[in-house]
Amino acid sequence: MARDTTIKRTTKETDIAITLDLDGTGETDIETGIGFFDHMLESFGRHGLFDLDINVKGDLHVDGHHTVEDTGIVLGQAFAKTVGNKRGIIRYGNITLPMDEALVLAAVDFSGRGALYWDMDVPYQMVGSFDSTLAKEFFIAFATNAGITLHVKQLAGENVHHIIEATFKAVARALRSAVRIDPAAPDALPSTKGAL
Repeated sequence: MARDTTIKRTTKETDIAITLDLDGTGETDIETGIGFFDHMLESFGRHGLFDLDINVKGDLHVDGHHTVEDTGIVLGQAFAKTVGNKRGIIRYGNITLPMDEALVLAAVDFSGRGALYWDMDVPYQMVGSFDSTLAKEFFIAFATNAGITLHVKQLAGENVHHIIEATFKAVARALRSAVRIDPAAPDALPSTKGAL
């Protein structure tokens, strides 16, 4: 069964189209107008093995906030749609991921209760044209709209580029584990409640 979707969202601030294939090979085609953000989303697709086509036209003459946050909204919606009723998925995933001196833990639960728990120390800095404070805004929007409980915790790190990149890669790897179909229970709902 195909687990892919395309979602489009247009507001006065952004025009976004995202195609997601959960069972891809990590192929990406990303264009947001913010080079570092493109790099993070490419890493996200590659490490999650998600095929991602993301095209964003945002009000970058204002700043990058709307572009980054709205991309998180639409990507989260795409995950929620492709996972569907969650029948057969592992549901949980976690990893502690190193990137040079940075070390980031990410844990995810496709709980249906979208929330981000952010225990990170990301200093304010412009990384290219990307405001480092927007990493948190992206993951708030993503977790809320995907309907996932997402914990992200920084265990080490000084370089802002490394900390943010380790976070995107860690979340992608945790998601990759969580959305896999469980071969031992491919039709089961991973909950005792009977609904997620």
